[in-house]
Order: sequence, then C-alpha cells, then structure tokens
Amino acid sequence: MFASLIQLLKNQDGATAIEYGLIAALIAVAAVTVMGTVGTNLSSTFNTVSNKL
Repeated sequence: MFASLIQLLKNQDGATAIEYGLIAALIAVAAVTVMGTVGTNLSSTFNTVSNKL
C-alpha cells in the first residue's frame, strides 16, 4: 500500500494536463483580445470608407 501511495505522488499526468489547460486558456485570452482589436479597427475602416462614398 505504501508503494502505491508513493507511485501516486510521483505520477505527473495530472500536472501535465493542467499545464496544457493553462496554455490553452492563455491562447484563448490572447485570441479574444486580438480579435476584439481587429474588429474595432475593421469597423472603423468600413465607417471611413462608407463616409467617403
């Protein structure tokens, strides 16, 4: 039983999954931020073109 407890403590599969989850969350936050900025700039560009027509 003691050996199985030590084996469980050495297992790092959960830590790896958490790391991948954090990386995915960081990428999602960056993508939302960039898309929001691009959307605002694109809207501004379309409004400028529309006003000049």
